[in-house]
Amino acid sequence: MATISGASAAALHSLSPSDVDFLQSLPKAELHAHLNGSIPLQTLVDLAHERPTVPVDTTDEIAEKIAILRSGLTLDGILDFFPLFRAIYPLTSTPSALSRITRDVLDSFLKAQSVPPAGFTYAPVPECTYIELRTTPRATAHMSRHTYLTTVLDEVEKFSADQAALIVSIDRRMSEADAKECVDLAITLRAAGRRVVGLDLCGDPEKGDVVTFEKHFKRGKDAGLGVTLHIAEAKASTTAESLALLGWRPDRLGHATFLSDEHKALFFADPCIEICLTSNFITKTVQSLESHHIRYYLANDHPIAICVRVESRFILSRCAEIGAVDTDDTLPFRTTLLGEYAQLLAKPPLGLGLRHEQVRRIAAMSMEARFK
Repeated sequence: MATISGASAAALHSLSPSDVDFLQSLPKAELHAHLNGSIPLQTLVDLAHERPTVPVDTTDEIAEKIAILRSGLTLDGILDFFPLFRAIYPLTSTPSALSRITRDVLDSFLKAQSVPPAGFTYAPVPECTYIELRTTPRATAHMSRHTYLTTVLDEVEKFSADQAALIVSIDRRMSEADAKECVDLAITLRAAGRRVVGLDLCGDPEKGDVVTFEKHFKRGKDAGLGVTLHIAEAKASTTAESLALLGWRPDRLGHATFLSDEHKALFFADPCIEICLTSNFITKTVQSLESHHIRYYLANDHPIAICVRVESRFILSRCAEIGAVDTDDTLPFRTTLLGEYAQLLAKPPLGLGLRHEQVRRIAAMSMEARFK
């Protein structure tokens, strides 16, 4: 069972049993779960122990990263998270390992866990009703990008279409040729009846030229795929880039933390904003609930979806690279989707103090924002 601590734990502890029952009863969608960032820790530990395909010269790094995850990961910056993936990727480079992590991630969201986290007494229920799992297809010595995607889809499609689907992520660091291949695969698999529902732009916000990907996302959109974009995550995100991305007419936006009023005025068809509360706080892109951009969207009845960002399922610290200050003070967190929703309902200063009907509406908006 996932550990929960920090602000989400405090908010959840403050609620009455009837409030927790209410939150658990809500149909809600998880729309921002990255596959490799959501792997249960025990699965990583098991794979690291087996490591049949891991080069010898990487075993020490993997062991080090697993030890850090066991004790509680702290980072000096958001960019420090990417080396962690370099340790994870060798563990998931075969179809069998990829199938296993996909199965375990889906189970962690969609199947009731046997016991709640330590310190909580609520009845175990699934984290969410529906999940759109997202991942960037990787070609390895053991599989092509096509095999990567079909392996993930084989696990996704063990659940009903009302429970799970796949979004293909395009990493900003990719070459245009690699991005084209990924979009081509997404379109082809969807046309073949596989459960690919969308495209995502993700990755290090300081890398890549997003303009090179525009025509490929347009092809995907024309083929019926939904489009979600990580946008304005960092203070350093340029106005020009944000304006260019909004010009793609995305269906959803990830984070959108630093969008200006000028940007918001250019919204086309009110794209749903994927909000990751805990991630925003621990990375210090948002200082408090009082100043959180969720308040703007709630006040303007703009569609939002509460999500658990990839890093939030591990442990993060304050991150200078995306706007943090006072980076020598780390603040470990772990959270769950229930913990994120608890921050909506809990009374200030632990939460926003929303009414049940408001929280119910937010959960409904997440379900309405699903890609088809």
